[in-house]
Amino acid sequence: MNAETNLKTEKKRKFKKHYWLLVDLAVAVFVLILLLYRPGGYEPIEPGGQRGRVHPYITYLSSEIYNGAQLQEPFQLVVLDDKLTESIAGWSEGSEDVWLSSPVICFEPGRIELMAMADMKGVKLIPTVVLEPEIDENGLLNLQVDKVKLGAKVFASLLNDEPFDPVFKVEDKKIRLKKITITEKNLILNFTPAP
Repeated sequence: MNAETNLKTEKKRKFKKHYWLLVDLAVAVFVLILLLYRPGGYEPIEPGGQRGRVHPYITYLSSEIYNGAQLQEPFQLVVLDDKLTESIAGWSEGSEDVWLSSPVICFEPGRIELMAMADMKGVKLIPTVVLEPEIDENGLLNLQVDKVKLGAKVFASLLNDEPFDPVFKVEDKKIRLKKITITEKNLILNFTPAP
């Protein structure tokens, strides 16, 4: 009987060992799925045009800002997320450990989502930074980070919540960003002359 009891005990131990191994494997697969999750808005665009040249949309935005500043009258600039994404499609930046490429910008009501492909020594993830920019009652711009995601995992905000004065110098003129409106696919910036 003692041998039979030992055999049953050994079978139970093996079963528990296999059971916990299976649980550990399931957790590891779940975490991997969360990390490799591809956000729905992440649709990178193949870079077009010639490398080393400014994209026509960036040229257009720059000229609109320049002309608005020179007139020294209030003006509005509408930025389209698909055109902005297209203009930065060939961008890539990195270090020995992490390489970022294929950036995508999405404008959603009240927020901006910045996404890119991150290659961390062969592991490819899509980090997302969600910004909720606002101009406070003192006229200061706050680029508030709402959340930072790596795959489907959300991490705490990485930046301090410190606003700054949104006055920009355009050659010999200054303009102030007075209002930001973010709608589906559009970023609307309202500027006024700054003293």
